[in-house]
Amino acid sequence: MTKRNKELSLEQREELLRTLKDRFEKSMNRHKGIEWAKVQAKLEANTEKLWSLNEMEGTGGEPDVVGHDKKTDEYIFYDCSAESPKGRRSVCYDREALESRKKHKPENSAIDMAAAMGIELLTEEQYRELQKLENVDMKTSSWVQTPATIRKLGGALFCDRRYDTVFVYHNGAESYYSARGFRGSLRI
Repeated sequence: MTKRNKELSLEQREELLRTLKDRFEKSMNRHKGIEWAKVQAKLEANTEKLWSLNEMEGTGGEPDVVGHDKKTDEYIFYDCSAESPKGRRSVCYDREALESRKKHKPENSAIDMAAAMGIELLTEEQYRELQKLENVDMKTSSWVQTPATIRKLGGALFCDRRYDTVFVYHNGAESYYSARGFRGSLRI
């Protein structure tokens, strides 16, 4: 994609900023001690990242600030939707897995979608951090970044929450299910 395609109109930017501000104010437990004005200033200075947040929003991720990296002065956004984002489900793990399927291929892979959106899949550690903020994926599951050693053998990892516990599972990377998507992160 060209950079021009990754820019929002003024109206789209204003609408997204309103949505993000409303979510930020309604969910202060996710970002104690962080001021919206500082987050907004960063967003307005990074239009390409704002485009990525719009992609997260548009696919049902409900992105919100979950932290601030003081060393890099970056705000950290995760998909905070109650369930795995609807617009990112029924995808296998990565391009290699997608190409390995002979029949009934999904339309896309989690890794390819995330890259096109300018975000990264949550790691297992990040997924557990999100679960400490609030219970998510009670009915769905989400692919997470998979160690190369597991992926090399054909597997991939996904997580969910059941029985008041966060579980990490494995599956063939080429598998896909209507209730499995992925959650992303973005640093701004």
